[in-house]
Amino acid sequence: MKTSIINARVLDPHSNTDCIQDVHIEQGHIKAFGKLQETFKADHVVDAKGLWLIPGLVDLSGRVMEPGHEHEGMLASELTAAVAGGVTSMVCPPDTDPVLDEPGLVEMLQFRAANLHLARLYPLGALTTALEGVKLTEMGALTQAGCVGFGQAEVPIKDTHVLTRALSYASTFGFSVWLHPKDAYLGNGVAASGALALRMGLSSVPSASETISLNTIFALMKSTGARVHLSRLSSALGVEMVREAKAQGLPITCDVSINSLHLTEVDMGYFDSRARLSPPLRGARDREALREGLAKGVIDALVSDHHPVSGDLKALPFAEAQPGATGLELLLSLALKWQQDMGLSVLDGLSVVTSRPGAILAHQAPVQSQLHPGTLTVGGAADFCLFDPQAHWQVIPQDLKSQGKHTPFDVDLTGMQLQGRVKATWVQGRCVYEREL
Repeated sequence: MKTSIINARVLDPHSNTDCIQDVHIEQGHIKAFGKLQETFKADHVVDAKGLWLIPGLVDLSGRVMEPGHEHEGMLASELTAAVAGGVTSMVCPPDTDPVLDEPGLVEMLQFRAANLHLARLYPLGALTTALEGVKLTEMGALTQAGCVGFGQAEVPIKDTHVLTRALSYASTFGFSVWLHPKDAYLGNGVAASGALALRMGLSSVPSASETISLNTIFALMKSTGARVHLSRLSSALGVEMVREAKAQGLPITCDVSINSLHLTEVDMGYFDSRARLSPPLRGARDREALREGLAKGVIDALVSDHHPVSGDLKALPFAEAQPGATGLELLLSLALKWQQDMGLSVLDGLSVVTSRPGAILAHQAPVQSQLHPGTLTVGGAADFCLFDPQAHWQVIPQDLKSQGKHTPFDVDLTGMQLQGRVKATWVQGRCVYEREL
């Protein structure tokens, strides 16, 4: 099928494109930009006047909750939420039930995702069997099954010898390791250390939980040569340590969640479990350091940290409630809110959810193809979305496509108004989501 999107404002941070032009699609790929010869006869023409056409978003941290937690999020509902938010490529952690530590589980997940014809799903394999931190998984077999890297999700490896062997093995075969910097003993609280947690009587997580873990990771990277992606930085000290490590030439990339980028511990309100997150929300100084770090490229990408949680598990007292929040449908609007708050260009704002995470994903072995995630490239996959920059909206949980309805950006909690909304999303040249055009 041939499709032409006409009169759109085309924005692509990768090529520094910002202009009104047409985009033509044929057989799932971008054929050309601008005017074409009369030999190209589109079967379908979309007039996108007043809308932005941007690359499909690349989210490096989004849970689909399958297999094992279907009551919290179904694969179909979460991938529908992804495309409703303009996300066309999503990396999912391995902490499913059972854990993604066997090739058959990975192949089944990818088969089911592909048959839905929604967003592209890229699973991370477990670094250790059952995420127990004892025995390394068969990384080669998991890579063949489609894993783009290996991680422990929320479960830190206590035995440094095991982590050393894992990084050494990954380095030998060119695999990426994705780690959330969290100390196994200091990271078990429910709120950031400080006066507020003390006053509320909540167990706390100091910044040292992150920095101790980072020190260990950086030391082992130097000895093993491993390539590491750090997931969801949360502290000012962590940002400074990453800055110094990058200056030393360590092969590090990292991301921050929409929650840590926009909210602080004050947003917990009066023990509101919608703000029960991991990592916990920290102080204003940490938030400003994260925002500045993302703007200056110390932090490479912004992620939704999408983690749908059932109503029963959020209805518990704050300290007992399950951490997590829905975020896929908020990612683009919150990226642009950060861009406006920081006084950056629109292309800079879009880059943290398109080209910059796309470059990280494309560096993984199974993705070294002609997909060019997060970019608009002639010959590349036609993965993009149309976005209305003039639309204003507030987060009403019942309106979200995700099965998880809990978010700290709920209008009842923050009252935050967001600007801009995805109107339609294409994956491989096929319109997979349409709000209204």
